[in-house]
Amino acid sequence: MVKHIKNKSDQRGGTLIEFTVVAAVYFTMLLAICAGSNLYFTHNALVEATRRGARYAATQAAASPAGTPRTTIGCDSTGPSLAAIRNYTIYGNAAGTGPNLINLQPANVCVEYSTFGVGQGSVSVSITGYTYNFVIPGINRQISMPPYRSTAAGESAGTCPEGSSPCT
Repeated sequence: MVKHIKNKSDQRGGTLIEFTVVAAVYFTMLLAICAGSNLYFTHNALVEATRRGARYAATQAAASPAGTPRTTIGCDSTGPSLAAIRNYTIYGNAAGTGPNLINLQPANVCVEYSTFGVGQGSVSVSITGYTYNFVIPGINRQISMPPYRSTAAGESAGTCPEGSSPCT
C-alpha cells in the first residue's frame, strides 16, 4: 500500500504538464485561425472595394472627352468625379461618409480610363500600396498586400451620346 501511494505522488505534476502543452497548442491554433480569418476578410474587402468603385466609375464622366485615346499610363489625377469614385470605393457612397473598416486611404485608390465614352472603352479601379497589420501577441508585422484591380466597360459615362438631344 505504501508503494501505491508513492506512485500516485510521483504522477501529481504530469497532468498539469500535459494540460499546459495541450493548452498552448490549442490557443496558438485559435490565434492563428482568428488572424487568418481577419486577413481573409481584408482581402475580400479590398476585392469588393475595387469592384464597387469600377461599377460606379463606369457610370461617371471620364477625365478626357469620349473617343480621346489616353496618352499617359497610370492613375488619372483629374476628372469631374475622381473624388466621388475614390469615396465610393472606400465608403460605398460618393459623399465619403460611413465606416472605413479596413483603413483604406484615397491615395491607395487609382482610377484609369481607357478610350472611355458612352458604351465604349473601359475604366479600371485599382488599390495599390495597401499594408495589412498582422497582429498576434508578440508578433507585429506589416504585410504589403498585392495590387487589386477591377475593370468595367463604359456605360453612360455621365454624358450624352453625340447627336442625342435631350439626353435621357
